Amino acid sequence: MTQNVGFIGAGVMGRSMCTHLIEAGYHVHLYTRTKSKAEPLIKKGAAWCSTPGEAAEKSDIVITIVGYPEDVTEVYHGTEGILANAKPGTRCVDMTTSTPKLAQALCEEGKKRGIPVFDAPVSGGDIGAREKRLAIMAGGDEAEFEAVLPVLSCLGTNIVYQGPAGSGQHTKMCNQIAIAGTMTGAGEALAYAYKAGLDPEKVLQSIETGAAGSWTLSNLVPRMIKEDFSPGFFIKHFIKDMGIAIEAAEEMNLETPGLHLAKELYTQLAEGGEENAGTQAIIKYYMDQR
Repeated sequence: MTQNVGFIGAGVMGRSMCTHLIEAGYHVHLYTRTKSKAEPLIKKGAAWCSTPGEAAEKSDIVITIVGYPEDVTEVYHGTEGILANAKPGTRCVDMTTSTPKLAQALCEEGKKRGIPVFDAPVSGGDIGAREKRLAIMAGGDEAEFEAVLPVLSCLGTNIVYQGPAGSGQHTKMCNQIAIAGTMTGAGEALAYAYKAGLDPEKVLQSIETGAAGSWTLSNLVPRMIKEDFSPGFFIKHFIKDMGIAIEAAEEMNLETPGLHLAKELYTQLAEGGEENAGTQAIIKYYMDQR
């Protein structure tokens, strides 16, 4: 078993993911930009590193899960970055939802240094991260993929190799496009229930096991009903993902009107101060119509 794992990022999902690796017996070398966010993980046994490069230098596998593509670029490049400090043979797995182009570029740069780099974005939100049942979509060198599976298996239950570098990110865009439509549909359905004078919990009881059933209905609509808008996945990050998907779709001459509408609605919420709320806050768009 690989003993040393570098872990870069300790956000809503990263905290749980890092905890699982510590509990599985890995020696975790942790870096975050804000050390205070790492303190609970340090108390659990993670070793603090002052730069991404330091974490990479001490590790056999490096996992990154940060916010935006520019954050991915920052932690991988530069004199204190991962690629400049990782030993040849170190395997890097970027689990950030980022752009397919950046994933391909990192893979090519890694090859020059003898460092396999995978793109392996995840789906499942804070619940999936806590319960170790994330869906993980991987792209990169298939011959090297088996070597990172033991670590990924500590984080998720549905781990699928999708193809060469960038394939994981393209798959995640399919996921986000599907979620965009599901979230707007769930918000509109709940708003309709309120307007019709129905008990929303009873409505949910009926429809979540029928043809409309989905992870969103079962996990996020209950939060909408309780007006619990704490983030399992930030609106600001969902807007980022939808922007990536729209750009990639346009490059492939694919029209995505539903995706454009969802991004427009979420952007309105963000501009109204909801950027750090969870995606279930889409119901707030309809609140004034209740």
